Amino acid sequence: MQKLQAQGDLMEEKITFEENMLSLGIIVAELEKGDIPLEKAVALYVEGVKLSAVCRKQLDEAQLKITEDDGSEPSEN
Repeated sequence: MQKLQAQGDLMEEKITFEENMLSLGIIVAELEKGDIPLEKAVALYVEGVKLSAVCRKQLDEAQLKITEDDGSEPSEN
C-alpha cells in the first residue's frame, strides 16, 4: 500500500478533497480490520487525523468561496 501523507501546504494544494477523502477511507478501512500491529495503527490514526484536518480546511475554504460569490451565508441542511 502506498504511504499516505498530508503534510505541508504544498500537499494540501496539490491533492483534491476527493483524493483526501479516499485516502481517509483507506485508513479507516485498515483500522477497522483490527489485525494490524499497534504501532502501525497509531501511525495510521495520526495520519487520519491530519487528513481530516486538511479536509476540514478544504471544506471551510469552499464554504468561504460560496459565501463570497453570492454575499450570503450558505444554509446548513
